[in-house]
Amino acid sequence: MKITDLLQRDTIQLNLRASSKREVIEELVDVLDRAGKLSDRNGYRDAILKRESESTTGLGEGIAIPHAKTSAVKTPAIAFGRSEGVDYEALDGQPSRLFFMIAAGENANNEHLETLSKLSVYLMDPAFQERLYAATSESDVIRAIEEKEAAEAKPEVVKQTNEDAPFILAVTACPTGIAHTYMAADSLKQKAEAMGVDIKVETNGSTGVKNELTRADIDRATAIIVAADKAVEMDRFAGKRVIEVPVAQGIRKPEELINRAVKQDAPVYEASKTSGGASKEQRTGVYKHLMSGVSAMLPLVVAGGLLIAISFFWGINSANPDDPSYNEFAAQLMTIGGAAFGFLVPILAGFIAMSIADRPGLAPGLVAGVLASQGNAGFLGGLIAGFLAGYVVLFLKKALAKLPASLEGIKPVLLYPLLGSFISGMIMLLVVNEPIAALMTWLMDTLNSMSGANAILLGVIVGGMMAVDMGGPINKTAYVFGTAALTAGNQEVMAAVMAGGMVPPLLVALASTVFARQKFSKQEREAGKTAYIMGASFITEAAIPFAAADPIRVLPSAILGSAIAGGLSAFFTIQLPAPHGGIFVFPLLEGAGNVAVSMGLYALAILAGAVVGALLLSFLKKPLTTSTPVQSKEVA
Repeated sequence: MKITDLLQRDTIQLNLRASSKREVIEELVDVLDRAGKLSDRNGYRDAILKRESESTTGLGEGIAIPHAKTSAVKTPAIAFGRSEGVDYEALDGQPSRLFFMIAAGENANNEHLETLSKLSVYLMDPAFQERLYAATSESDVIRAIEEKEAAEAKPEVVKQTNEDAPFILAVTACPTGIAHTYMAADSLKQKAEAMGVDIKVETNGSTGVKNELTRADIDRATAIIVAADKAVEMDRFAGKRVIEVPVAQGIRKPEELINRAVKQDAPVYEASKTSGGASKEQRTGVYKHLMSGVSAMLPLVVAGGLLIAISFFWGINSANPDDPSYNEFAAQLMTIGGAAFGFLVPILAGFIAMSIADRPGLAPGLVAGVLASQGNAGFLGGLIAGFLAGYVVLFLKKALAKLPASLEGIKPVLLYPLLGSFISGMIMLLVVNEPIAALMTWLMDTLNSMSGANAILLGVIVGGMMAVDMGGPINKTAYVFGTAALTAGNQEVMAAVMAGGMVPPLLVALASTVFARQKFSKQEREAGKTAYIMGASFITEAAIPFAAADPIRVLPSAILGSAIAGGLSAFFTIQLPAPHGGIFVFPLLEGAGNVAVSMGLYALAILAGAVVGALLLSFLKKPLTTSTPVQSKEVA
């Protein structure tokens, strides 16, 4: 598709009358509306203004590219306007004279979006800008664009990579992913070529991620430039020097950014790490997809679980209208918490599928997850549903790849959700639900029947798992197992899980501030004080800095302490109706007589695990010989 298919004579206004930024926007919106390109004039104008509120599209050098992607656009189009000069809040503070207003439909296909992006890149050419300034008619503007497209269509000369040149990476992204993303990428590439610097640029635009950076690219790079006004995947850059700036700086200051990258004038990017030293987001494959689902589900687990738990303050049956303890507010809390719990399996499945197949996987994943939930297949059924739907959509993407380009726009809104939901839904109904439901019923019956030594062993196992990687896959597996058991009515497993998760921060706190102060640096002792609060709040990740600095000694101590706490919790038959909260949900504990006794025994279990772990760590820890501190990390 050519730019002139979108920019036509009736969308060109060579003599704008506007004298302010708002008037420019109104005038160009009118141009598009009169040309029949909009279905909702005011809706499109509001979308343009919303984009401007995020960051100005006045790029400097006299150019502005207001743009929006919205359902208010009937036909994708470009409006061009030229003025004697308007204060458009440009990045260089100078008046803007050339305006390209881009109107992209909400379901615009890739061909339209790539054409719009191509125009953004052309505007980086000063000679092209001069032709637009000099145009005396609409035909002159059209001719300038046609000749530019013809020149750009010539085969590109492949240049030999200079192995001795510095190699840097860049990522560009803007909220709409139409203009600034590609202009910044082109600006960086052009300047890098002129400077003799080898560069690879990943664009996060409306058509998806293009030229994606590989692990080998990242390992080889001197530094990375992230010029973005929206979130991009950052943890893959852990350990590399990263320059983070707004996308506009990629357009306006490419030389400065490249010089900084070559000189490594940037901080080393740090991400939360597991004990093995690899950031969680750097993991790929099944674990990455699983964690996407679990991370999306956990807020619902916490919110729903705590609301249900609070309702128990009025009595365990206070939400039952036929029970003497019935309380209307408690019943409302139970209803809201139950609604949150109702989303657990569908959200788990939906976000696993979206991690696998991108946005087209979400709807089939949600549908398959609902079917798993309704079929009593539980969390295991939700996991299967998510992976099933995700890979079904990946199959559909390949199977439908050869459809005509004219159908590209309906794939994500019709074909993928329709066929993906049907195929994955039928497999769930006919193949998956019944055997998985039977397995889940057997598993929960087995858990509920556990008593004595068996229950204690289970408590030891799940408690110890919470300390193995402190927020990693083993920790999350134990936590999800505890919440699954909780939703099935078994509250003892959740109590053992939380006890095990509270111990690691508490034991490093005790070891560094009480038992072996002389073996920890001043900064480690300060971090230990914070760990008291984090441990009491059930934030296991607070122990990660200590484990990362000395895993050989910290991890065995933490696993032993957590296993003791989980085992004692099960031995005391403590029950916890909330999936999170630390000491703040202690008043909800039950199972060992009255609440006070349950709270006392549960605190004893946790304290015993923390003290034993701290004593072991104090014994194993070598005397302090350096002043190397534990580096501070953000606690998740």
